[in-house]
Amino acid sequence: MNIGLIGAGKVGCTLGKFFVQRKYTVAGYYSRSRTSAEEAARFTQTKVFDTIEEIVNVCDVLFLTVPDGSLTQVFEQIANMPIDGKYICHCSGTLSASEAFTGIEKTGAFGYSVHPLFAISDKFHAYEELTDIFFALEGHPAHLEEIKSLFHGCRIKTIPSDCKTAYHASAVIASNLVIALLNTAFDLMQQCGFTQQQARSALSPLIEGNIKHILQKGAEQSLTGPIERGDSSTIVKHLNCLSQKQKEIYIPLSRALIEIAEKKHTNSDYSNIRDILKGEQQ
Repeated sequence: MNIGLIGAGKVGCTLGKFFVQRKYTVAGYYSRSRTSAEEAARFTQTKVFDTIEEIVNVCDVLFLTVPDGSLTQVFEQIANMPIDGKYICHCSGTLSASEAFTGIEKTGAFGYSVHPLFAISDKFHAYEELTDIFFALEGHPAHLEEIKSLFHGCRIKTIPSDCKTAYHASAVIASNLVIALLNTAFDLMQQCGFTQQQARSALSPLIEGNIKHILQKGAEQSLTGPIERGDSSTIVKHLNCLSQKQKEIYIPLSRALIEIAEKKHTNSDYSNIRDILKGEQQ
């Protein structure tokens, strides 16, 4: 398969280098920014294409590594070209192949989304880490195995197209929303006289230990704290010291923890804590 990349940003550079390192045939790059395409081509020792038509004509597999908001526009541009039988791929976490490539079935091409569950923040070094991360694949069933083979040796799972948004929400909760949660904890420590750096240092063992345990043992076996042990008086004290904004984080997460605690301790009664949390929101 001859691979071409349309878009030469962080994802395009990273994937191109990843494929080159695996000895796949990478034709090169096309980008609206000639400078970006030249930089990516030098990095991967591939070619710069002057027009989008040129790269489409010579490649069997095209990765559209452009921003999500540009995917449909770029696809509409190449849909008028001879793409029958080609594999058209994107790396968006939120969009399915059919959402990004509207009407692809009329072109004879096959659409796929291949999302690396990883924050690619560096153009020139992130490729070194791709073999250790997880990829989610979805798209036309006819050639899923061929696309999957490009990532041989990596952890990759095929997911249903209608699950793509839920999959991405999971990733956002596990990465972005955790930042907001931890920042709330840091703010509370600062209210106690800690500096931001001191707060991060003090909470670091607790954070790292919890992450390690939940990844190794799962949520139920990792759960500790006042909710698990049914300590309603401590919950009341917490609620009395939190701002309204902090309660809006604390209360729904506490309700979610009750559900986990009930699975861990099937004979325990958490109704009192439920009532306390409910009363705070009335």
